[in-house]
Amino acid sequence: MNSAGVPTILIADDEASILQLNRMYLTREGYTVHAARDGQEALELARRIKPDLIVLDLMMPRLDGWEVCRQLRKDGHPPPIIMLTAKDEDVDKVVGLEMGADDYVTKPFNPRELLARIKAILRRRGESADPNAIVEVGDLHLDPARHELRVDGEEIALRTQEFELLKALAQNAGRVMTREQLLAAAWGYQYLGESRTVDVHVAGLRHKLERSTVQIQSVRGIGYKLFETAD
Repeated sequence: MNSAGVPTILIADDEASILQLNRMYLTREGYTVHAARDGQEALELARRIKPDLIVLDLMMPRLDGWEVCRQLRKDGHPPPIIMLTAKDEDVDKVVGLEMGADDYVTKPFNPRELLARIKAILRRRGESADPNAIVEVGDLHLDPARHELRVDGEEIALRTQEFELLKALAQNAGRVMTREQLLAAAWGYQYLGESRTVDVHVAGLRHKLERSTVQIQSVRGIGYKLFETAD
């Protein structure tokens, strides 16, 4: 955020009309907005201004959105990224998420839809800014400061990595998290090629949450997400 506490957003798109429309719309909503017309400019701006969120077109000259995501992730602790694309194929969504995108919007879209996605991501990020903030999803109650999990009031014992893994999923409830993101959150290191560790710990968590109103869903080829069931 800038000195006035206003979120800073970087928009990168090589279509001038889309860039101008979204910039105008977001500026009107009170955000500080910076614009880039190709991937290289977006990468350089992101490194310099440290935006709170990036709206990133997938297909751009010089560097495409995938490569910008990869480079920012390599830098460590990238901001949330919303991918824009004219394609509506599952493979593109999968690759975008695996590269570190937080959400995906297919062109053409209404600027109000993009605004709603931006607000939701920034709100989630703000809610999870305090690493010791209590997290509640359904009947699940996580207290990081006490390293304590309660399900419907009953305390459930978790090992350290199980707790950190569940905390990451709960803080991002409803959102898909890649195995790489979960490794970094629970084990504190970047993805080194062994994702089986996450799968094993998720299996253990599912067993311990059998009576809970939340479930951990597998998202094929990507990772996992935690959500509250209808019951």
